[in-house]
Amino acid sequence: MKDTQRDPTTTEIEAAVFRRLRGHLMQERPDVQNIDLMILAGFCRNCLADWYREAAQDRGIEMDRDAAREAVYGMPFNDWKASHQKPATPEQLQAFDEAQRRHGKR
Repeated sequence: MKDTQRDPTTTEIEAAVFRRLRGHLMQERPDVQNIDLMILAGFCRNCLADWYREAAQDRGIEMDRDAAREAVYGMPFNDWKASHQKPATPEQLQAFDEAQRRHGKR
């Protein structure tokens, strides 16, 4: 989808959808592990943070990885990780490797 001459309403709707997704992952489903998102959907919260940072930089706004992650996680990444991230199981690691082979690495 091209970003040139976008309808402002479309942009507002897309922004609202992003905020809802981010809120859902932050408040409703912090238990969903990033590795499971990567296995099933091919993206995770870190990917969202990378895309957030890239969009900011595309608009001339400098943002480092930590700031972008905090925007997505709603807190510093290390705090979220300590509160919510569990060690990956051998099964998750195997499924992740298989998904990477099937869908290609980012």
